Amino acid sequence: MTLKIIWHNTLDSTNSEALRRFKEYDDFTVVASKFQTAGRGQRGTNWESQSGKNLTFSLILKSDSIRADKQFVIAQIVTIGIKRYLKSRGVEAKIKWPNDIYVGDKKVCGILIEHFLSGDILSGSVVGVGLNLNQDKFSSTAPNPISMKNILGREFNAEDELEALAGYIYDVYFPFINYSSSRAIDKLDSEYYNSLYRLDEFHKYQETPGGEIITARITGIDSSACLLLEKEDGTTKRYSFKEIKYIL
Repeated sequence: MTLKIIWHNTLDSTNSEALRRFKEYDDFTVVASKFQTAGRGQRGTNWESQSGKNLTFSLILKSDSIRADKQFVIAQIVTIGIKRYLKSRGVEAKIKWPNDIYVGDKKVCGILIEHFLSGDILSGSVVGVGLNLNQDKFSSTAPNPISMKNILGREFNAEDELEALAGYIYDVYFPFINYSSSRAIDKLDSEYYNSLYRLDEFHKYQETPGGEIITARITGIDSSACLLLEKEDGTTKRYSFKEIKYIL
């Protein structure tokens, strides 16, 4: 397997560059940058990363075998690949729905996914990944970042780690895309579910935009990729991405 990884010293954002070059690059091209001047996170936030310290990259995915209503499978593929990579390095991680990667109660990796639809088919995706690799200190307002260096106490070579990490994602992506079956989908769903941060534990959450604080536990993900929370009184409610906030 030879991965196509295109490194830049500086970009505005790897997702923006991947979107600009989407038509000319092949499936599973990786666009990486040592520094981003305008890195983007979920909910319109910026992504903090010291120059040359972390992995900031985007995957160009061009599968045309996924239905539009099943696009969440891309998030599952990428998060599972990252979790497997971290485990290979001795880091036990969880997936914070929908697609952050946590170690304990701290965030080691964030993901931003942008999809292209053609009718009822997912015609392509750009998946931006920011993995905290060697950064020691974080100065942004993000409440809980952590890096692999913080966890394991050593430095990592960014180019080597990106090649390894992309390989783990590739090993989930290509078999699924090329040989997708109901059994493969069930297996992916099961691994994602069993990897969920706070699974089956009671914690506090804030409903948005209303602001009500609830105590509930995660019991699953429904067919629309919404989070299922069971409250203390036994009632279950589904939440889309912008309807619930974790209280850490």
